Amino acid sequence: MVDLARQHAGIREDIEMAFIDVFDSSAFIKGPYVNKFENGLAEFLDINHVIGVANGTDALQLAIMALDLPDGSEIITPDFTFVSTAEVVRLMGHIPVLVDVDADTFNILPSAIEEAITENTRAIIPVHLFGQCCDMDAITQIAGKYGLFIIEDNAQSLGADYTFSNGKRQKAGTIGHIGCTSFFPSKNLGCMGDGGALFTNDATLADKIKTFANHGMGNQYEYETIGINSRLDGIQAAWLSVKLKHYTGYIGDRNNLADFYDELFANMQGIQIPVRSANSTHIFHQYTLKVLDGERDQISKYLNDAGIPNKVYYPNPIHNSKPYHDHSIFHIDRLTNSLALSKQVLSMPMHTEMDDEQMEYIKKTVEQYKAQKQSK
Repeated sequence: MVDLARQHAGIREDIEMAFIDVFDSSAFIKGPYVNKFENGLAEFLDINHVIGVANGTDALQLAIMALDLPDGSEIITPDFTFVSTAEVVRLMGHIPVLVDVDADTFNILPSAIEEAITENTRAIIPVHLFGQCCDMDAITQIAGKYGLFIIEDNAQSLGADYTFSNGKRQKAGTIGHIGCTSFFPSKNLGCMGDGGALFTNDATLADKIKTFANHGMGNQYEYETIGINSRLDGIQAAWLSVKLKHYTGYIGDRNNLADFYDELFANMQGIQIPVRSANSTHIFHQYTLKVLDGERDQISKYLNDAGIPNKVYYPNPIHNSKPYHDHSIFHIDRLTNSLALSKQVLSMPMHTEMDDEQMEYIKKTVEQYKAQKQSK
């Protein structure tokens, strides 16, 4: 699904030099390499504060901690996504409210958010899934109307641009009160282990996040609150600084590959290619098809037999997992898209190193499947 070895080979010299600098300085925790990356990412996102942390899940947890919500608050998040959003809500003693997503963009439905709001609702966690932004025009209006916080889960859409109806343009993750991302190796901007970051324009929230992430410590050995230990280390930061210089190019390469897939799967019966939101660019963390008529598993097997990787993100909505079925709020009759998508979605290989030979093999295989299907 990804080819990190080939991506890293293209920047090997810069990476090796960065590693040597870190080793020579021994600045392994925090320090100048973390500061450099945080500043570089802040400039890329056009935001005031970036705080590097140990992983994307910690970023979500720290965001909730910084908002200081009443115990048992309800936090609205999509049912069709990776589990970490609901996970941190439960871990922090709050209640995940799982709502439906758009059948075409896979992103949380604003109408479902508003329908789920109660007197106990305190925040919304929209997940910018697969590479493009949620409908942030509508979501910010809803949050403003009801006085809710917005925590953006931007683990899959770092670098996507959202254009508001008034023409204002912002990067995904910089629109709400706090944005969160992951640098897991397979992410579009990935490190060589775990890593994550939060971003905000609010100086007070930034200070609180830094304190919570450092054991609740203000000045050394002076503890202002109960915190956790979550830090981005120097090696990961140095690695990320090198890749950040190439990141815009990586996004362009992914879009070129998406264009190839679009042409390949266009007009194929029972297949819907990814729908691009009119208000968002797409960075294609995943290229995700909708396979209709119950043929998803058949196509997946055909690709697997031909040695072509493919993946289902995600085979189960969150509410179908026992911990969340029993400890969240949802209405099964309002989750029709999430349930349907879990049986329809199929993601193709998506990375920056796909070469002509690989693309030609995928094309040949898919066309053989088309011909086989048409002959029946």
